[in-house]
Amino acid sequence: MSTRELKKELSELYKYKIELHAHTSPVSGCSQIPPKEMVDTYKALGYDAIVITNHFLYKEERDKSEYLDFYLGGYEQTKEYGKEQGIEVYLGAEIRFTENSNDYLIYGINREMLSDIYDLLPNGVENFRKVYKMPHSVFLQAHPKRNGMQEVDSGLLDGIEVFNMHPGHNSRIGVASLYAKENNFSIMTAGSDFHHPNQNNEGIAAMLTACLPKDSFEIAKLLKNGEYLLEVGRNNIIIP
Repeated sequence: MSTRELKKELSELYKYKIELHAHTSPVSGCSQIPPKEMVDTYKALGYDAIVITNHFLYKEERDKSEYLDFYLGGYEQTKEYGKEQGIEVYLGAEIRFTENSNDYLIYGINREMLSDIYDLLPNGVENFRKVYKMPHSVFLQAHPKRNGMQEVDSGLLDGIEVFNMHPGHNSRIGVASLYAKENNFSIMTAGSDFHHPNQNNEGIAAMLTACLPKDSFEIAKLLKNGEYLLEVGRNNIIIP
């Protein structure tokens, strides 16, 4: 079998295309993509699903319940419109502890978990991983080799986002890939990190699966089991 034939076979088997890293406005203040535009953009690109990974941040003076309503509202609006357009929308989160600027992606999450996690954000990632168990989720460091990121104990992570395709940052993909290999991370992901129109990075990285997950926890399960491929540049298939 030629390489071209193998690529065609893999594309037919892993036929569902999922964006793992996208931000909607106004929940992520850095995003300029409202929920409907997010869905329309990915529908036009032939995607089957999107994980909304809006930034989840702690502020001492914030009312937690109101913040959770606001945070989940962006996901729920995107999901509702996605149903109308035939695109699945899943809940994810990109969380940040107050100790530094590191970002972490969680797949397999719900409101109750977000409420618990919010209270733990001031105590740091090491404490979080020690006291809070997420047996049906995965916890990854986002773009770990980008400027401003700090290396953490690899034992705190289930894996890393190797291919972060945000055009406004140098995520040092090659270095991240080597870092994943050196630390034997079993989970490596790719995400467009889509925030802004006209930056040409919408849908430029995807998770490819043989089945369409029913929820965020099934995405976590597929990642844990290694039942996925990655696509970068809308054309190049990567076996993680």
